[in-house]
Amino acid sequence: MTELPDADRLAISAALSVPLRELHFRFSRSGGPGGQYVNRTETRVELLFDVAHSPSLSEGQRARLLGRLGGQLDREGVLHIVASARRSQLQNRGDAIARFQALLQSALRPHKRRVPTRPTPASHERRLASKHRRSEAKASRAEMDED
Repeated sequence: MTELPDADRLAISAALSVPLRELHFRFSRSGGPGGQYVNRTETRVELLFDVAHSPSLSEGQRARLLGRLGGQLDREGVLHIVASARRSQLQNRGDAIARFQALLQSALRPHKRRVPTRPTPASHERRLASKHRRSEAKASRAEMDED
């Protein structure tokens, strides 16, 4: 987890840091192995971040996140991240924050534009030659019946 010197902000990129007060956490009992321990402690962590109404996001960042994270947002534009792999609530909370950071970093990173390329004349010749060889091989299998 990378943080700015200000401990109450979470660094996402050089242009964005999110105040920790904008992250809301819900805790519940986690499933899986652990015996009675699982039934007693609330170690499952759900991190909630309101993408649609966050004051720390610019309009461009908000639009990009709403577009790219559409499948992970609910109707109100809230991002839900669940972590329950560990037995400790603190570790699950750290995992959820790390996944939140990575998710926002990848969603905010601009995609490289694809530069259309053309095949070289030599590769075009090779392709046609291989098609011609294949065609001759198939033609040689055909039985010529001359009656």
